[in-house]
Amino acid sequence: MTHNELSKHQLDQAHVLVVGDVMLDRYWYGAVDRISPEAPVPVVRITKEENRLGGCANVAYNVVSLGAHASLLSVVGDDDASHLLEALVQKTGITPHFGRDALLKTTVKLRVIGRQQQLIRVDFENTPQTEVLASQSDTFKALLAQHKVVLFSDYGKGGLAHVSDMIAAARAAGKVVLIDPKGSDFSRYAGATCITPNRAELQQVIGEWSSEAELNQKAHALRQQLNLEALLLTRSEEGMTLFDAQGEFTVAAQAREVFDVTGAGDTVIATLAAAVASGLSLRQAMPLANRAGGIVVGKFGTATVSYEELFA
Repeated sequence: MTHNELSKHQLDQAHVLVVGDVMLDRYWYGAVDRISPEAPVPVVRITKEENRLGGCANVAYNVVSLGAHASLLSVVGDDDASHLLEALVQKTGITPHFGRDALLKTTVKLRVIGRQQQLIRVDFENTPQTEVLASQSDTFKALLAQHKVVLFSDYGKGGLAHVSDMIAAARAAGKVVLIDPKGSDFSRYAGATCITPNRAELQQVIGEWSSEAELNQKAHALRQQLNLEALLLTRSEEGMTLFDAQGEFTVAAQAREVFDVTGAGDTVIATLAAAVASGLSLRQAMPLANRAGGIVVGKFGTATVSYEELFA
């Protein structure tokens, strides 16, 4: 099966469960006409505000944009940001399963844009309570039956404190488990089907490499150590490489104008998940994911790719 044969009908049968840290991406656009008299910084007169789905909500949005189905399991606060997030999710066709933690501040990343560039990013966040996370684990087990692929999107905000237990439950139920990892300790992802680190994330774990041969050796060693079926390394301008039991498989980057890399990793893993949930193997799904990543970096901000764009 080639990627060109992935029909809308197959995607419509694909169900992906997305689990992780949701956040609200806020953009404030404005005009910069002068420097502040108080400090050597620009004064931005805000003319437009925009709210977008961020974190694993953007991953789920990417899944539904391709025409597959996504359920979203996450923890939110009880604040303005969570209500904005829920309203945005409602419009997309994502099925939300939000645990509410009244003490949690829903994560917000606020970007102030002036003259077509980001001037500052301001983050609002804290970590969820263990009781709320535990109740999410029960919901997770109940949702497994309806989904073929489980996608964990880890942003290191605390929503995946129980990820090891959830991986074990998903694998025991025969599900494909894909993970967008964070941090320097990948042992918590042991037993997953595939993890998708970028170069910086992988270097944090296996150290630098000076040649492809050294990278291959280190990547396979990590794959075996963590008992993964595969490891997918996203390499920006070098495309991406899949390390699996058959060896290595590299696809070249799609040469496009890179406008904004925000959320490109979200699009890659979401496309991979939707394609695998449609019946493709990781090796068959990978060129599609690569192509989707190449399209999305040509857009501004956290963005998605449609079926029509992907198969144009």
